[in-house]
Amino acid sequence: MVATIRYEDIVKVPKALLHDHLDGGLRPATIVDLAAEVGHELPTTDPEALGRWFADAADSGSLERYLETFAHTVAVMQTAPALRRVARECALDLAADGVVYAEVRFAPEQHLERDLSLDEVVEAVLAGFAEGTAQAVEAGLTIRVGTLLTAMRHAARSQEIAELAVRHRDAGVVGFDIAGAEAGFPPTRHLDAFEYLQRENFHFTIHAGEAFGLPSIWQAIQWCGADRLGHGVRIVDDIAPDGSLGRLAAYVRDKRIPLELCPSSNVQTGAVASIADHPIGLLRDLRFRATVNTDNRLMSGTSMSREMSLLVETFGYGWKELQWFTINAMKSAFIPFDERLRIIDDVIKPAYAKLLA
Repeated sequence: MVATIRYEDIVKVPKALLHDHLDGGLRPATIVDLAAEVGHELPTTDPEALGRWFADAADSGSLERYLETFAHTVAVMQTAPALRRVARECALDLAADGVVYAEVRFAPEQHLERDLSLDEVVEAVLAGFAEGTAQAVEAGLTIRVGTLLTAMRHAARSQEIAELAVRHRDAGVVGFDIAGAEAGFPPTRHLDAFEYLQRENFHFTIHAGEAFGLPSIWQAIQWCGADRLGHGVRIVDDIAPDGSLGRLAAYVRDKRIPLELCPSSNVQTGAVASIADHPIGLLRDLRFRATVNTDNRLMSGTSMSREMSLLVETFGYGWKELQWFTINAMKSAFIPFDERLRIIDDVIKPAYAKLLA
């Protein structure tokens, strides 16, 4: 049965994506265009070669080196038209890949070099997502995009970004996040922001357990109150070879705390050695709330369909497992419950029911 699952069939099934970075998913041709407009020097101006450069540069095995590639994408995302274009194309690219629900995150504080205000940055991105969603509908595709605002964990603007997220909550911002190098920058540095978000009844996820271990996960959950874990792959360090769970792993599973797992990215940053070694298989077997995500489509040369295809090839998964991951993600989304349920019942389940039949 698994042999009948072709990549082109995976593209057609509805998918839900929780962990995707706007500045990590640009089209190479768009980077070339925008770089020419602002005079930013690129490693190459050939779009195909540039796409290869990003993937190769990101294959370092180091999270810090991986993050350096963003200097080029962020540099061309400093004007409202550029942000709008990138967001529009993001929505269109995800819809073309069969993604029916996506949460795309970005850090507004990184887009202020040409005198935009934080609010203007957010407004431009939201406008781009709206345009892309509308164009997708015109092309016969359906996608709902929610936006997450990210604060950089090495900076000191998390409270400001949290307030920005709440200010735009009714315009399309559905959550908050912190990102960046984990080592030396624990989530507890941003406690004020997380406490503020909890008082505002607002959702947030935290990058934790990617490059750093269990203390990062423990702090994100028990000190900061994260709704989800961005990556969280190192939770496997609290699982014994016989499958028995330590206290933290048991808590994460029992509380159904979603893990935003990004297989290809985790290999690139050295969090795991290979897709075959990725604990997503074990976490699924142990019934954690595991989800499949892209992280940075440009740097990983990936898509949701490719990530799912890799899992099919590596773990022998069929449509049943792919549906399980998809529904897990949709259950864990930061939009209202009735909207989540509608997408699950009206879009995801009917599509998979045909395949499973």
